[in-house]
Amino acid sequence: MEKTCVELFDDFEIAQSNSGKSSNTIKTYRYALNTFASWLRDSGGNIDNLTRVDVQQYIKYLETENRSAATIGKVFAAIAAFVAFKGCSHILEGIQFPVQRKALHTAPKSLSRTERNKLLRNVERDGNLRNLAIVYTLLFTGIRVSELCQLNRTDLKLSERSGSLTVRKGKGNIARTVPLPVDARHYISKYLESRTNTDTALFLSQYKRRISVRSVQHMLQKYNIHPHQLRHTYCRELVNAGIDISSIAELAGHASLEVTRRYSKPSHVELEEAISKAFG
Repeated sequence: MEKTCVELFDDFEIAQSNSGKSSNTIKTYRYALNTFASWLRDSGGNIDNLTRVDVQQYIKYLETENRSAATIGKVFAAIAAFVAFKGCSHILEGIQFPVQRKALHTAPKSLSRTERNKLLRNVERDGNLRNLAIVYTLLFTGIRVSELCQLNRTDLKLSERSGSLTVRKGKGNIARTVPLPVDARHYISKYLESRTNTDTALFLSQYKRRISVRSVQHMLQKYNIHPHQLRHTYCRELVNAGIDISSIAELAGHASLEVTRRYSKPSHVELEEAISKAFG
């Protein structure tokens, strides 16, 4: 009996989970494949019986929709994982992609010291202890927002002079322990003291459930901040402090040193200032 699209994707998710893919990667794959399947139905194709033409025409369709080369690459990664699961990777041979312009080699966007202080000042003025603890945790540990949402109380180690967080479900399911600076320890302690429940989650939503990535993103939008900016700021500050690249990679949970080396590049602002100084 032929499986439904939902059953097929459910089996695919189980296979990806068993192979060690993170829950975020699996969700991204599922979304991309659902969108692809919908386009196929409208085009007379079938996700369970894919052809090379299906994939190539979908890539071209995404181009006409002005999707970036990077976005198309992510979609193709999901399709590639799916056809490998189906045992028909040969249909991807010779697929043509849009040309991706080389990005200027600059560091990812991080907050300047002024921007960082403005954020901390505004969050403190709002007086929400949970939000304060979240912002200080993200900014002073560099953990991903998905990792923050998975933290439990037992992942927190606090003492008078030191502290740390253990990230159990990092990218690629690799665990790591990150030191907690004194200010982060202070606000996390204050937040936990205000809690009247014994829920295992370190951070809770306003509905007293484990906080979600979307909730954290929504909270930070109020300050015109994206969570990635706080992670980038952490890594850039470590580079500026002279910490070696391999140590930063371990703290940030980077799978490759090449990812970490981006933070040793000049930022766009620094390039602009250098050009102004040279030609001004």
